[in-house]
Amino acid sequence: MGTAISLEIADPVPDGVADEVFDWFREVDARFSTYKDDSEVSRWHRREVTEPSADLATVLHECARLWQVTDGFFDAYCTGRLDPSGYVKGWSVQVASDRLRAAGAVNHCVNAGGDLRVSGSPEPGRPWRVGLRHPFDAGSVFLVLAGTDLAVATSGLYERGEHVLNPRTGTPATYLASVTVTGPDLGTADAYATAAVAMGADGPRWLAGLAGYESAVVTADGGCLTSAGLPVAP
Repeated sequence: MGTAISLEIADPVPDGVADEVFDWFREVDARFSTYKDDSEVSRWHRREVTEPSADLATVLHECARLWQVTDGFFDAYCTGRLDPSGYVKGWSVQVASDRLRAAGAVNHCVNAGGDLRVSGSPEPGRPWRVGLRHPFDAGSVFLVLAGTDLAVATSGLYERGEHVLNPRTGTPATYLASVTVTGPDLGTADAYATAAVAMGADGPRWLAGLAGYESAVVTADGGCLTSAGLPVAP
């Protein structure tokens, strides 16, 4: 996955539930890594795979759908080969969260490098609190969100540098330093955040028109924009 993954479960659950979550992430890494020659994504790129697995078929379908709804700014083929990372990380966390709920672990937080899914609460009567890292100061947060059933995805320049490309120009997108998107589905939120970064100056306006999803944007010059319904902690 190329990032640290943490899991917090606030319910008593059967032995092995947490192990199954991390086994799932290892499976995702083995299947979708663009850095491993033997991953299914790499073999798909070399046309050594003609029938995708069920998971790859799901991801290909969603990437095609998201390409349409983002007017092409979420493009899994932007680099010239299939790289669904901008969707897969969020999707895999969403799947892990759904599986935890099905196993009876309703109250949990799954965090993969800042893309996270919270469900229920850490203790009765208290929501989960999610700090958004300041893109120019790794030791501080610029906003704290709160919720009991929430997906939070962030895309930006502070971890991997100028890694998001504008698919129309092929050049790095640098106008937005950080984009956070919240909503019901983490895979979709992850793709929306990536698309907004790729859009540059048009990203905040596009985010404002999304139904069911809220956002927080930090521009490269330090400006901050938040949508009206963003679940900011009191």
